[in-house]
Amino acid sequence: MRTSPGAMLPRFAAAVLATAAIAASALLTPPTAPASAQSAERTDPANPRFSIAVLPDTQYFFDGDPGDTAPLDAAVRWIDRNREEENIVFTTQLGDITENGAKEEFAEADKVFRPLDLKRIPYSVLAGNHDIRSSTSDDRGPSPYLDTFGPQRFRKSPAFGGASPDGYNTFHTFTAGGREWLVLALDWKPSDATLTWAQNVIDQHPKMAVILTTHDFVSTEDKPGQAVLSGNGQNIWNKLVAKKDQIFLTLNGHYWPAGRTTLKNAAGHDVYAHITNYQDRYYGGSGMIRLYRFDLARDTIDVETFSPWIMDKPARDRNPLEQREIELTDPANRFSVPIDFTERFAGFAPETQPAPRPAEAMVIPGTVAYWRFDERRPDGTPVPESTAVRDLSGRGNDLTRVTLPGSGADALTFSGEHHPAQPGHGSLLFNGSKNPARGAYLRTSDSAPLNKETFERGYTIEAFMKLPADWDASHAWMGLLSRMGAGADAGRTGSDPLEPVGTLNISDGHGAQWAVFPQRRNDISTNWSHELPTDTWVHVAVVNDGRQTVMYIDGAKVLRNPSTPAVGIATAGKPWLVGATTYDRVVEQAFYGRIGDIRIVDRPLRTEQFMTAVPRGN
Repeated sequence: MRTSPGAMLPRFAAAVLATAAIAASALLTPPTAPASAQSAERTDPANPRFSIAVLPDTQYFFDGDPGDTAPLDAAVRWIDRNREEENIVFTTQLGDITENGAKEEFAEADKVFRPLDLKRIPYSVLAGNHDIRSSTSDDRGPSPYLDTFGPQRFRKSPAFGGASPDGYNTFHTFTAGGREWLVLALDWKPSDATLTWAQNVIDQHPKMAVILTTHDFVSTEDKPGQAVLSGNGQNIWNKLVAKKDQIFLTLNGHYWPAGRTTLKNAAGHDVYAHITNYQDRYYGGSGMIRLYRFDLARDTIDVETFSPWIMDKPARDRNPLEQREIELTDPANRFSVPIDFTERFAGFAPETQPAPRPAEAMVIPGTVAYWRFDERRPDGTPVPESTAVRDLSGRGNDLTRVTLPGSGADALTFSGEHHPAQPGHGSLLFNGSKNPARGAYLRTSDSAPLNKETFERGYTIEAFMKLPADWDASHAWMGLLSRMGAGADAGRTGSDPLEPVGTLNISDGHGAQWAVFPQRRNDISTNWSHELPTDTWVHVAVVNDGRQTVMYIDGAKVLRNPSTPAVGIATAGKPWLVGATTYDRVVEQAFYGRIGDIRIVDRPLRTEQFMTAVPRGN
């Protein structure tokens, strides 16, 4: 909270501060080694969705004789009760735990936070101006705050990493979303020596994304809802945050109302600065929790603010003020932060892509064809007409280029782009179109063994692909992989006998379609995916178990899979095409986009056996 009349003792004289600065070297002692980075209880460190709970200024719950800690008790219980469901990996408090910094108030605060200690729930606290009685962290000395919430309290916490020598500043590490994270908990008005200590902590954890928590950083006093750096915040910004690219999010209390802003650090990257403080709302803030739901898969942080204390009451027992305060839904308190985590953290923790996997590791039992396009030629190099793309399964189903009339050499070129989980690090760029038919594709020879396969025991077809950002319906029904020969050529007269006997297409809504004449049916059996993203690599798999066929996108089963029996694939004994399909035996267009590794196996595979994962068995 902002300083109220009489709440602060006079500041120490400049001479005292100078003396403290001389002693700053004492704060440069390397912090203690981090404890275990993750609680083994009830949270999932690999889940890309996880939450951080924030408890803002709690001082008014302890201001009185007696105070009322029921709202804060309810908040702590909610965190414990919902830790698994919300995957709450860390909880942080933002200072001004108490109103007067009195021993008796801290004794009550100790009771409120004790359940977190007993259940080893990782959390941090920090001292606000109402918790301590000196102006900078160099001259804090002993205090009821330090007695209650000093480093000794966190020794058994699975996230506790260490503290500054004076004990008023701590850091905590944890694993979430498969990444390592660091929380700095700096007290009110950290000194230069404390900021140097914080820099050293960050330097000792060079690959961790950092959340800075402190009591006073940005303010909304002059412009409600529009946060700006306070005087103290400007000092922290200049000497720490702006220089340390790992700090991407700052959380502070002290000021009200709530607000937020986005700042640019010295590296030109965004730093999100948020105020969370509700002490001047009904009942001291009603024990509000600010929940930060991180979603690394969606590149988003969703933020909600609510009162578990009010939620716990039956609706009929809530008074009119509680009905309004149960949840805060204005833009300052409920919002989403879009953030490309991979890009934002690339400067200090770049994601390492898996190394290419050898082709022989992908040729598992039952592989009848495996093609990859990782010849490491410069991007844009045309695929020669005379060069054969070898079938790495050893079955002899090599591919050669076919160029549609009127198309140039650049209709099919090599590319270094690839799906992050693709075994081969390369692809082919197909530049096809229709009306008239243009582009190039690949085909097996007339005598390739694959041409005769009927797959009556089942099959798995996998392919990596990427549609360009400008893909539109003018390329609809282009083929990624297909089998030449119309249904009529294989004796099929149902549905449309001019359709190919089997084809994996991209439909008019850029979804994947697998349409096939099975061995024992006269009609086409079709699987449909949802619309696929453009400018994004996708893994498509079609799995037939000898009875039915299921399509998967990036390892996830799609909805529209036919329930009718579909045994095998009909054949007219004709070649397979990569990057094209036919209608009435004519190629009407070539593929438009990139195609990576393709594998065909003569049996159904489990998702964990797809090319997107290192095989663990067959």
